[in-house]
Amino acid sequence: MYSVYFQIGSNLGNREEYLETAIKLISSNIGNVIIESNIFESEPWGFFASNWFLNQVIQVETNLDPISILKTANNIEQQLGRKREGKSYSSRTIDIDILLFDDKEIKLEELQIPHLHMCERRFVLEPLAQIAPNLVHPVTGKSISQLLKECTDELEVHDYTKGIKPPVKPRCRI
Repeated sequence: MYSVYFQIGSNLGNREEYLETAIKLISSNIGNVIIESNIFESEPWGFFASNWFLNQVIQVETNLDPISILKTANNIEQQLGRKREGKSYSSRTIDIDILLFDDKEIKLEELQIPHLHMCERRFVLEPLAQIAPNLVHPVTGKSISQLLKECTDELEVHDYTKGIKPPVKPRCRI
């Protein structure tokens, strides 16, 4: 059995329902969901959109190899209405990213694990630190809680599950 961490996110439609449905489909098609983080709400990362994202991290036990997981996750995204438009970031009904696969480093054209940008994204590190603070990133050798402390991402992230919203800081967007 392999341990896999996924980040799932949505900023279109009924965001909570998309997360819930994605988790059910991951459970039935990829493997047993061991733990779910709270849901976090965050500003879009890498592009401007008026709709903020709901994000969640889950840990799954699976017998599938990384490429099979990627194909299945992509199929789930399509099933839930995800439209891929080029290589740039855009709003989406669902996004499923493989963050970690055991303690492996995988570099393939279509898949990089650990996820290439996970250490730069507070919306990934906050929920991951909630469920696995002592988990060690296989490339940096640092714990997730340490990576979160060092993260320079200043975009807003708050615990949506608890209904906690920080004061909105004015932001200059170029």
